Amino acid sequence: MTTKGLSEAAVRQRIAKLIDSGVMQVVAVTDPLTVGSFRMAMIGIKVEGDLVEVADQLSHYKEVDYILVTSGGFDVMAEVICNDDEHLLELLQRIRAIPQVRSTESFIYLKLRKQLYNWGT
Repeated sequence: MTTKGLSEAAVRQRIAKLIDSGVMQVVAVTDPLTVGSFRMAMIGIKVEGDLVEVADQLSHYKEVDYILVTSGGFDVMAEVICNDDEHLLELLQRIRAIPQVRSTESFIYLKLRKQLYNWGT
């Protein structure tokens, strides 16, 4: 079987090269809100000082699954997955303890309506 003139072996080889070079990952994506009692939120963070340094610190938190340095009302946005509200509160306290963090605002996810990972395809 071929895909646009490529053999299966050629496709596998190209995918392996993309994965090895770090350009692509192959992952399974679930909706955490449907597989247990989780609390998902986007946290907007206002920072004084080095934005990238704060983003790098947050990237080490196991609860943070997505982090952005942004423009606009917030300097950094972090998507988090916590076990429950108590866990989210504890995480917010850790984030607010970072010296450069001036304020946070939490946007708790009530229902996930759309999640795609097909950028440019």
